Amino acid sequence: MPAPFIPLTTRRIPTLLGHINVHLGGSGPAMVCWPSLLMTGPMWRAQADYFGGSHSMILIDSPGHGGSDPLTRYFTMEDCAQCLVQILDALEIKDCVLVGNSWGGMMGGVFAALHPERLRAAVLMNCSASAPGLRQKLEFLLMTFVMRRLRAIPKMFVDRAVIAFAGETTERTKPQVVDYIRATVSAVNAQSVCWAIDSVVPRRVDQRGLMGKIRKPVLVMTGAEDRTFPVAETRAMADAIPGSVFKVLPGVGHLAALEAPEAVNPAIADFLAGLHA
Repeated sequence: MPAPFIPLTTRRIPTLLGHINVHLGGSGPAMVCWPSLLMTGPMWRAQADYFGGSHSMILIDSPGHGGSDPLTRYFTMEDCAQCLVQILDALEIKDCVLVGNSWGGMMGGVFAALHPERLRAAVLMNCSASAPGLRQKLEFLLMTFVMRRLRAIPKMFVDRAVIAFAGETTERTKPQVVDYIRATVSAVNAQSVCWAIDSVVPRRVDQRGLMGKIRKPVLVMTGAEDRTFPVAETRAMADAIPGSVFKVLPGVGHLAALEAPEAVNPAIADFLAGLHA
């Protein structure tokens, strides 16, 4: 039986990274969802519907994206974690289950280490705790160099994002997901997201040492077909987190929650049920 449709409202919350737009719905303990670069809160629509009957869902348009204020500076993952603390404070939320993809997963690991009192558990998907390699760093610096001068995302970069985000199986069997990725990436504010891209990719630092301080329950998941972070890189993040659970999803790429909610949602539910047990 399909999950019921959960109505969502929006609210803009002031933070150190500008006003952040959040999509709110459901009721119960809080579940916060932070997306990948170039994506927005609605990428978590399937999770909102699945968990909204038992959780208050907070879907975040991350800094510089969607309805959030444009970015005008670089930031760190620690800044993002503090941004989330300010969002929770504004919504009067004591603690939450944090679900993050890519940027959201990397930020989620830092949040779990630095703000354990605000976290019940974390689900970190398709992410890394390592610094970028030279090739990735140069590729993304070139990308933002071009985007800043064109003041738009060229079609070739949109096509590159589709390849980076969608697994081969998704490209072949789920054209609606590919169309969603293409439309969402094409709609971003290029000047704003350049600050985010540079902050999350070429300026990213190795956080594996910090991950060793996490003492909260963590599920790390990745897609077997992720063309942005190889499985081994995400596994290294899981290995750095004491007691974490690691799961690989077959036939899934970089945006697991968007590509395969039929696999991701039960996996999250089982993980949370195990904590209660």
